[in-house]
Order: sequence, then C-alpha cells, then structure tokens
Amino acid sequence: MGFENVKTGNNARSVWMPIVAGLALAMTPALASAQVSLSTIVDLAQEKSGVVQLANADVKKAEAALAQTQDAYIPNFVIGSQVGYSHGFPTGQPSVGSATMQSLVFSYSQRQYTKAARAGVEAANLGLKDAREQVALDASTAYIELDTVNSELAAAQQQRSFADALVRIEQERAEAGVDSDLDFLQARLRLAEIKLASRHLETRATTLAKQLSILTGLPVASILTDHGSIPEIPAVSGDETPRSLASIQSAAEVARSKQFEAKGDDLAWRRPSIGFGAVYNYDSNELNSYSTYYRNFTPNNVSFGLQISLPFFDFAVRAKAKVSAAEALRSKVEAEQAQRQNDIQIATLTGNIRELDAQAEIARLKQQIADAQLKSVLTQLELGNGAGTGPGAPQQLSPKAEQLARIDERQKFEDALDAGFDLSKTRLTLLKSLGHMEDWLNELRAKQP
Repeated sequence: MGFENVKTGNNARSVWMPIVAGLALAMTPALASAQVSLSTIVDLAQEKSGVVQLANADVKKAEAALAQTQDAYIPNFVIGSQVGYSHGFPTGQPSVGSATMQSLVFSYSQRQYTKAARAGVEAANLGLKDAREQVALDASTAYIELDTVNSELAAAQQQRSFADALVRIEQERAEAGVDSDLDFLQARLRLAEIKLASRHLETRATTLAKQLSILTGLPVASILTDHGSIPEIPAVSGDETPRSLASIQSAAEVARSKQFEAKGDDLAWRRPSIGFGAVYNYDSNELNSYSTYYRNFTPNNVSFGLQISLPFFDFAVRAKAKVSAAEALRSKVEAEQAQRQNDIQIATLTGNIRELDAQAEIARLKQQIADAQLKSVLTQLELGNGAGTGPGAPQQLSPKAEQLARIDERQKFEDALDAGFDLSKTRLTLLKSLGHMEDWLNELRAKQP
C-alpha cells in the first residue's frame, strides 16, 4: 500500500506540473502588460490631482466673475406680488402683481471692473497651467524615484544573498580557527546593515507607490514602473534665457487685475454712473380703500426712467478705493518677488547640477572599479594569482574575498543609481524653472507606445 501511495503522489505531481508551468507562461504577458508607463501616470495625475481640480474651480469662478461684470448691462426682470389688506388711510400701493426691470447703462468703474475680471480669467488659466506642470513634475519625480528604488531593491536582494554566504564562510573559518570571532561578528554586522538598508528601500517604495496612487487614483498594487517609458532628461543649463513661466505670468495677471479693480474703485467716487429702471404694477381696490383717498385710480400703472448717480461725497467708497490701491501694490510686489525667487532658484539649481553631475560621474567610476575588482577576484579564484607558493608570494584568495567583492560591487551599483536619480530630479526641477516643462511632457507623449 505504501508503494501505491507514493506512486499516486508522483503521478499527481506529474499531471499538475505542466499545468502550473503553462499557467505561469500564460500569465507572463499579463504581468508585463500590467506595467504603467510614465506618460500614463502623468496624464492620470493631471486629471485626478486635487491641486488641478482646485485650479479648475478657480477658472470657473473667474469666468463667472467676468460674466457677472458683463451682465450688469443686461436688464434683469423680476415678477412679484404685494397683496394685503389695509384699513383706513392706505400705507402702500395696492399692487396685486408687479414687474420690475433694472440695468446699468453707463459706468466708468464698470469698464475697469470688466477689465479686472478678464485679467482674473487669464490669471486663473495660467494658474491652472502651472498646477498641471507642477503635478507633472511631482508625478515624474516620484515615478523615476520608484523605478530607481526598485532597481536598488533588486541589487540589495543580491547583496543580501552574498552577505548570507559571507556569514556562513566566516562561521566555518572561525570554527576551523582560520579567522577570529571578530571577523565573524563583522560579517554578521554587515548582513544586518544590508537588511536595514533593504527595509528602508522597501518602505520608500511603498511610500512612493502610495503617493502615485493618490495622484492618479490607481490601486497601489497596480503601479509597476516601466523603465523603458522614461525618456532621457535633457542636460539643460541655467545660462539659458528662461521662458515665461505660467506661475509668474499668473502673478502678473493678478497684479493687473488688482490695478484695474483699484482704478474702478477710484472712479466710483470721481465719475457719475447711469442706470435704467422700469416698473409695472397691476393695482386692485378690493382689499383697501385706496380709491377713497386718491382720485383717478387705474389698475395698470407703468413707470420707467434713468437714474444718474454722483457719489462725490461717498467717503466709504473713497476708503474702499484706498484699500484696493494697497492690494494692487501688494500684488505687483508679489509678482516681482516671484520673478526674483525663480531667478535665484535657477542659479541654485544650476550650481547643484554641476556638483551632482560630478558626484554621479564619481559614483559611476567607483562602480566600474568595483566591477573590475570583482572580475579580478573571480579570475584569481579560478586560476590562482600567478605568483606561485614560494616564500614572499602573496596569499591565495579565499571564497571570502569573492563575497566581499560582490557585496562591494552591488553597493557601488546602488550608490551610482542614487547619484543618477539626484541628478535627474534636479534637472527636471530646472526644466520647470526655465519654462521647458511643456517640452518634457511632449517628449513623454512621443515615447508613449
């Protein structure tokens, strides 16, 4: 019976193994297609981001404010009724139904308010463009960093396996009396440090995936980076003349809007305004004694005319004009300050890029040296050092040297990835500061398959 049971188990395994292998092969294209490109991430972030939605709301608000200033010249039409009973001398008009119409005919101030509203719409649209560019920058930076961290995690896993092998080798050498217990403890310490670095990378990867999930609305588990979808970031220079930035243009348009508004408030107490009004009333004498006190009572009554206002002594309006003038001055200074801050940022980023470029080159060279040293160690382990075994000859390398070389090569590889990401992140920020973010977005869409 025991023999038959074992045979049955082997038969079941032989049946299921091809099925499992077939399912794995079938799922491979699906897993590959689950990767999300950088272009898709940026497009979804610009569509779903709360910052962009707030900027869209500002645009709608500005458009409504413009319509409000323009509609002041369109007569409104209101229908109402004031039916009520009165005893004795009537205190009001016995209107059963009424219709009123009012509009602005001419106003120096309103023309300025309309210009202010138009500048406000332009500022809101530029603010929306800047919000979309900032979201694209944040999404691109997070995506590239996540792709870098994933590569570092793969290298850290290899590094951990080499550190495990080093611990085993050191334990055997310590037990054999070849190495001291201190060497064994140092190997364990290096393994613990590698584990800690791996935990840090895992935490960072989880945080970045969550950040991209919030930006795009995609589930965290579905955010798998595609390294091939990341275009090369151009090596721009801060010595170039920066283009007009949407954020700075928006601040300038806000300042213009405030200036128009201040001028409108100033004209409000210096210039007259003309309004139009019309009233129709259908009056009834059923519930009061209106006709007893007033002769020639008629049910249909109409009045219309123009109203001219001369608010030369309206001190509240004059005070409001001073407030608006102060706000306009503040907006102008803020726009100039935004330009200066961007110039300072360009200079700072340019200097940082020079340093990061040098650091990235050093990291690449160190990685290449570590790779060459690893190859040398492997060659010596395979063929010997070529110096023989006589007196004064260098000692032959042990398997311990191989693991140390492998660990060092992987560490230098991770350092090179870190340095490359820091350089890419700073280049992207400089792209936006120089006004080239639209070029980056076009490059992304051109790389979209």
